[in-house]
Amino acid sequence: MRDEAVRHLRCPHCSDTMTRDGSALRCGSGHSFDVARQGYVNLLRGAAKFHADTAEMVAARDDFLAAGHYAPIAGSLAALARETAPEDGGAGCVVDIGGGTGYYHARVMSEFADAEGVLLDISKFATRRAARAHLRISAVVADAWDGLPFGDRAASVVLNVFAPRNPAELRRILRPEGVLLVVTPQSDHLGELVDALGLLRVGEQKEERLADRFAAHFTEVARERVRCTMALDHKALSQLVGMGPNAWHQEGDQLEQRIARLPEPCDVTLAVTLTAYRPLA
Repeated sequence: MRDEAVRHLRCPHCSDTMTRDGSALRCGSGHSFDVARQGYVNLLRGAAKFHADTAEMVAARDDFLAAGHYAPIAGSLAALARETAPEDGGAGCVVDIGGGTGYYHARVMSEFADAEGVLLDISKFATRRAARAHLRISAVVADAWDGLPFGDRAASVVLNVFAPRNPAELRRILRPEGVLLVVTPQSDHLGELVDALGLLRVGEQKEERLADRFAAHFTEVARERVRCTMALDHKALSQLVGMGPNAWHQEGDQLEQRIARLPEPCDVTLAVTLTAYRPLA
């Protein structure tokens, strides 16, 4: 946890500013939050509304992403951030909501030499890894559906990659000239695996529903699609299923049996949409 990042954070209980006091963050009202030895700080206000990713899920994601299978997404996201961020992008922090292990955040941070990064995730196992993902990323355990522990207009860039989103809170923490970058799966993303492995389906109207939810708070300024074919071996397929929400709906032995029936390597479609938004005046 970097001192430079603390100035952007707010106490989750009283919204007061916080300062670093040794191995803890403290606000003026006396609330205190220990910084874990792994480098992250837990700012959850209470029980989270949803399951946090387990250590096994986070390890699977880390291995899958490290192999470069989603590198086209990370590269396109970083380029779009560079193109749409305000000219003084380093004046506010680069926030990643539901950022997991920091894979995408670290790639985007490489485009902003002077910016401070703060990543939020509900999983302590993810934030442990995110705290080491980049020298200028600080990691926070927090619930994206709850009030975000940031001051008003703290962020120049906000990332939201395959993660929960609260439009009103995202607008609150974003500077008027800042940009929100959202990555969502298209309807045929991982389509070859849906029936074969019993994966959750992406709704046909997902992009339209997203646009409707954001219309009261943001205006769309750019959109691009990333599409390619991944050649995945059976180990990568197991990691892909095990790293996300599908992991909660699978039986290990049954999944491995289904994977064994697929060709190796298996061609799988990567298809996502990147959308850039600015706050409405």
